[in-house]
Amino acid sequence: MRLLVTGGCGFIGSNFIRYYLKNYPKVSIINVDKLTYAGNLENLSDLSHSPRYHFIRGDIAEAARMEELIRKGVDAIVNFAAESHVDRSIEDPGAFMRTNIFGTFALLEAVRKVFPGQKIRFLHISTDEVYGSLGETGAFTEETSLAPNSPYSASKTAADMMVRAYYHTYGLPTVITRCSNNYGPHQFPEKLIPLMVSNAMEDKELPMYGDGMYIRDWIYVEDHCRALDQVLRQGREGEVYNIGGGSERTNLYVAKSILDRLGKPHSLIRFVADRPGHDRRYAIDFSKIKRELGWTPTVSFEQGINQTIEWYQTHREWWKKIKTGEYLDYYKRMYQDR
Repeated sequence: MRLLVTGGCGFIGSNFIRYYLKNYPKVSIINVDKLTYAGNLENLSDLSHSPRYHFIRGDIAEAARMEELIRKGVDAIVNFAAESHVDRSIEDPGAFMRTNIFGTFALLEAVRKVFPGQKIRFLHISTDEVYGSLGETGAFTEETSLAPNSPYSASKTAADMMVRAYYHTYGLPTVITRCSNNYGPHQFPEKLIPLMVSNAMEDKELPMYGDGMYIRDWIYVEDHCRALDQVLRQGREGEVYNIGGGSERTNLYVAKSILDRLGKPHSLIRFVADRPGHDRRYAIDFSKIKRELGWTPTVSFEQGINQTIEWYQTHREWWKKIKTGEYLDYYKRMYQDR
């Protein structure tokens, strides 16, 4: 089996590639990544000499390039490539429209043109943020109406609808997954948990939006990868599968848990002005994937946060390079003539 993975140098994509190569010795992977701010070659540096792994620097929005890659022969496409940080989407929504909407369209068109009528499975990785915000009770199901509240979630919603349309119009065997908040090794340190962990380790303030009572459902990234594996292999074409961790926590609870585990004072938490369009609560009903594919999360939040903190403690050089911008300078030099 030969997979084309897009955005594989990012947080979830790199964990998925490592998981797949570890568990399926007959699988080979082509990883296409633009290497924007969150794409880091060091996330997969241990695989650089593997004959089953091949990295290509590329932009999924470049339609001709995607067609060229797909013509070389792939059995399935797993699309992680996306601009994904809400705050950045508020500051620069254009980049999100280009990658998340037009990039997904370019990939779908490449498959349709290169393999008309053939079953090239297309797994599109989306987010629970497309559903909008919940009240104090209830959970998102696959039938929940889409109501995005940020440029990021709006761009992902549009991409989801494009994937759905290509299944119904052209018969492409597409599947969509929508997952709750991931955490774990290799996550870019602007995200909540790695930001809190790295700041606490350096005795810096932990910025907390609003009152800190925003609720997210947290899932350890390896649990997410297991779910994606099962959907890729067994999920029904044209369907959406919600993936959740069953671990609702407030942002304030998460921050205090991290400080407690690191032996740091809660006084490091600093409340800051809230961001526009901040969704109050997300929660995922993952009963469909449990019922149809037998998947459930296996890592509790307490286990996962301990493992995550330990990883960041033993990989200080990795996240310090990111925070100082050293790795971006390296990539600019490395690819300046390409």
